Amino acid sequence: MIGRLLVTGVLLSGGAWAGGPHCHAPVAEWQPREVLHQRLTQEGYRVSRIKVDDGCYEVKAFDPQGRKIEAKYDPKSLAPLAIEAD
Repeated sequence: MIGRLLVTGVLLSGGAWAGGPHCHAPVAEWQPREVLHQRLTQEGYRVSRIKVDDGCYEVKAFDPQGRKIEAKYDPKSLAPLAIEAD
């Protein structure tokens, strides 16, 4: 439930993606991609890919409603920074 609220909040913030979020945490402080993958899967997402972009995790996935999404997450906290849905 919290994850869905965070996604909604980020979607409503508008323009978050346009500014291009950047993450600055040292790599030694990052959580493994597998932790983010597992969290998203538990929330009902079908994850296609997680890669590093601008120091953030970039995720391509399908949300629980089947919409294609692209999102950026802070690799240290795994907090969503920007989410776009098709």
